[in-house]
Amino acid sequence: MPRAQIKDEKTYQALRREGASKEKAARIANDSGGSRSATGRKGGKAGAYETRSKEDLYGEAKKIGIEGRSKMSKSELIDALRHH
Repeated sequence: MPRAQIKDEKTYQALRREGASKEKAARIANDSGGSRSATGRKGGKAGAYETRSKEDLYGEAKKIGIEGRSKMSKSELIDALRHH
């Protein structure tokens, strides 16, 4: 079912099937300027999750609403953030 906020539903669905998060798929599907492959490469300025503290990862998980975060280890938080 098409959503008003998604400009290219076909691209969005393909990206979701490939494992992209909802946010990333929407950002790429809605990019009207430039190439979509370049849009998918944007970001990455925060550094690798492995170099960040557990407290920092917890804060990020809290910000995006990952449930069960208080019981997660650092590696579980990293996995949850990558697959949100």
